[in-house]
Amino acid sequence: MIIKKKDTVLVLAGKDKGKKGEVKSVNPTKNTVVVTGINMISKHVKPAQNKQGGIIKMEAALDASNVAVICAKCKKAMTPKISIAADGTKTRVCRKCNEPII
Repeated sequence: MIIKKKDTVLVLAGKDKGKKGEVKSVNPTKNTVVVTGINMISKHVKPAQNKQGGIIKMEAALDASNVAVICAKCKKAMTPKISIAADGTKTRVCRKCNEPII
């Protein structure tokens, strides 16, 4: 999976198209990401013994293909490419400015 936790991403499709946010969590098995403040849903929660019930707002998962990583240097959205160094380590690199993505 090319998208990592704490990456800044741009939403490419859906009701929040064009919005930016930080990746909160990643699920590689389902190929989904949860972005802070994006794809908000209302969830009805029953009251528990130590918790109050009601309607809460929370982020729902997005498919990873619907978001693009934003490069910190050139501020452009793209899909990073993987570059392999001589010692065999892999790093994510911006396709536009060839800077490593941290």
